[in-house]
Amino acid sequence: MQARRIARELALLGMSQLPDRPEKLQQQDLDTLLQAAVQTLTLEARDTLESAAAELQRSDERLVASDIQATDVQGARTMVQDAIALTQTAINRLGMALELPEFIQLTNRKAVRNFALELLTNVAQQIDTIDEQLDQVMIAWQVKRLARIDRDILRLAIVDIQYLGTPDRVAINEAVELSKRYSGDEGHRFINGVLRRVVNANARSSRMAAADTSPSA
Repeated sequence: MQARRIARELALLGMSQLPDRPEKLQQQDLDTLLQAAVQTLTLEARDTLESAAAELQRSDERLVASDIQATDVQGARTMVQDAIALTQTAINRLGMALELPEFIQLTNRKAVRNFALELLTNVAQQIDTIDEQLDQVMIAWQVKRLARIDRDILRLAIVDIQYLGTPDRVAINEAVELSKRYSGDEGHRFINGVLRRVVNANARSSRMAAADTSPSA
């Protein structure tokens, strides 16, 4: 279980950095997967720190340009709090980048690589079918409009359930845990809701298919 959990995390983080051709993916070794994941985390940390710095700059400019009115002070304080939150997120991302190599050393490296590549290869091969299925269950929304991290978590979870035989409950729980680590504040609720609708839609389709093939009364 630990190897698969780490593999899911590597697949999620490395997806944007690795080739999307199945034959190219199969040539990747574990060190390449790890490097791609760490690169994603460090790039996110850098971008988040840049956003925090910009927020602090705006707060400073607001105070300098104002007459130090209560509303201006409160607005600047809110900006500073947002900058602190962004900085904490960046620190967390760097911490995760440092943790990943240690986690991999404590588990089965071959199992981690193989499962991560299974996930990524199936996403690459089935992406159009997966996205169409997700679009069908999302209300007034489309996969391509989602934040990249949410979109990738959903795609990996669908592969987990439908192509790799992971039990629905396990796959959904793993996706929710990933979204708690890497998505926004409400991301895990959204991921949970979409995946449960997918599972329910699959169950209805299976029942209908069984009814169609059953002998007439």
